Amino acid sequence: MEGLVTYFKESYNELVNKVTWPTWSELQSSAVIVLIATLIIAGIIYLMDVLSSKTLESIYNAF
Repeated sequence: MEGLVTYFKESYNELVNKVTWPTWSELQSSAVIVLIATLIIAGIIYLMDVLSSKTLESIYNAF
């Protein structure tokens, strides 16, 4: 049980004293980058879906 208490104490100490937390402006910048990347990836997936749908539709209509 003592090992578990030591673990939590050391974890708390590391989080408070050793971890470098990002600033508010860094968090905002990261959020904007993630949003833009998400929109680009969603657009690519949408285009792939439309293209495959049209391709399969034309193949099925040919037969």
